[in-house]
Amino acid sequence: MIGVLERRRKWLAFCLTGLAGYVDGLGFLAAGGMFVSFMSGNSTRLAIGAAERSVTALIALGLIGAFLTGVIAATLVATLVQKRRKSAVLGLVSLLLASSATLAHAGAGAFAPLLMAAAMGAENLVFQRDGEVSIGLTYMTGAVVKAGQRIGMALLGGPRWDWLPHLLLWSSLVTGAIIGALSFHRLGVDGLWFTALAALLLAVWAGLIERTGEPA
Repeated sequence: MIGVLERRRKWLAFCLTGLAGYVDGLGFLAAGGMFVSFMSGNSTRLAIGAAERSVTALIALGLIGAFLTGVIAATLVATLVQKRRKSAVLGLVSLLLASSATLAHAGAGAFAPLLMAAAMGAENLVFQRDGEVSIGLTYMTGAVVKAGQRIGMALLGGPRWDWLPHLLLWSSLVTGAIIGALSFHRLGVDGLWFTALAALLLAVWAGLIERTGEPA
C-alpha cells in the first residue's frame, strides 16, 4: 500500500509541475517576457534593469514580491490546516489563478501576472517535510542537477533508474510550458481558466491522497 501511495504522490508532483509550466509559459507571453514562476530569471532581469535604469527592474521586483507573498500566504494556510495542507494550499492556488483570470477578463490584464506569480509561489508549499519544502515544483535547476548526479552514479554501478523521476519532473514543466504557450496564442489570458480548474481538481485529488494517510 505504501508503494502505491508514493506513486500517487509522484504523479501529483508531475501534474503540479506541468501546471506550473503551463502558467509560466502563458504568463511569460502575457507579461512580455517576464517569468511568473521562475524567480531566478526575474532576479537577473531585476539586476539588468537596475543597471540600465529600466522599468523592467520594477516589473521584476513586483513579480518577485508577489511570488514571495504567495509563499507566505500558503505557509500560513498549511500551518493552520496541517493534515489537509496539500488540498488547502491547492485550493488557494486555484483561487489565485481564478482571480488572475478574472482580472484579465475585466480588462486589468496588466495586474494578472502578479496573481499568477503569487499562485506559483503558493504551489511550492504543497510538498513539505519537517516544515521544509521537499519538492520544488516551479523551478527545475535542482531537478536537472539531481538527474545528472544520478546518471553519473548509475554509470559507476549505482541504481540504474534513480535519475528518471527527476528527468520526468523537468519534462513535465517543459511540456506544460509548451501547452501554455499554445493556449495563449489561441485563447490569450482566458487560457488561465483552465489552470484554475486544473488546480481545483488537483486539490480534490490531493485530498483523497491525504485521506489515505500518506506522509508529506
